[in-house]
Amino acid sequence: MRRSILLIGAAALALSACSPPTTDGTPTPTSGGASPNPSSSSDQSPGPDVPKVATPLNLTQVKRTPCNALTEKQAGELLGSGASPKESLDGAAGPSCMWSIPATSRPLVDVIFGRTPDGGTATVYKAKGGAYKFVEPLAPVDGHPLTAYGTKDERPSGKCSVALGASDTETVGIVAEQSEANIGKKDPCDAAREAAIRVLTTIRGGN
Repeated sequence: MRRSILLIGAAALALSACSPPTTDGTPTPTSGGASPNPSSSSDQSPGPDVPKVATPLNLTQVKRTPCNALTEKQAGELLGSGASPKESLDGAAGPSCMWSIPATSRPLVDVIFGRTPDGGTATVYKAKGGAYKFVEPLAPVDGHPLTAYGTKDERPSGKCSVALGASDTETVGIVAEQSEANIGKKDPCDAAREAAIRVLTTIRGGN
C-alpha cells in the first residue's frame, strides 16, 4: 500500500496552511490557517534568509476553480477512495476547496488561495515569534519553499498548515487533518507536504 495513505490510519491519508476550525470549508485564523498573512503585507519583499522562488506559478485560473487544485485521483491518494470536494469561492481567506470523505469530519485536505498577494514566504518568517509561535521550514517542493506554521504547534492533535511559495509574493495555504486513528503515528506535516506536491503538479499542468 502506498505511503499516500498517511492520514487515514494504519489501514488507510488526509495539509492550511495545522487547521483551525472551518466555516464553509475555509479555516478561521485561530491556530494556523488559511492565509499565512497575519497582516496586510503584500508589498513586503523577501529578506535575505527567505527562500526565493525561481519559477513563479500563475494562480489566476486555479483561483477561479479551486477544486481543480487536486484531481480526483490525487485526492484519493491522499484520503482514500470516496474523497469528495467542497468549493468555497467567497470565504474570508479567499477561494478554497476542501476534500474529505462524506459523512466524516476527518481526515481532510483544504487548499486555500488568497485574494491578493500575501507577501509570500517572507510574511510567515516575519511573523515567527509574534502571530505565529510555530514556524518550521520543510523540505522544498521542486524549488518551491514549504513552511509549516501556526499560532501554536498542532501536530500533536493531528493538524498541520503549510504555506507553499507560489512566488516571492504569494503562497498557497494547505491544511491537513489526520484521522483520529492515525494521530501520533504519522507526522501531519508530512501529509501536508504530500498534498503540496500534488497541488504543485496540478497547478503547473494548468499554467
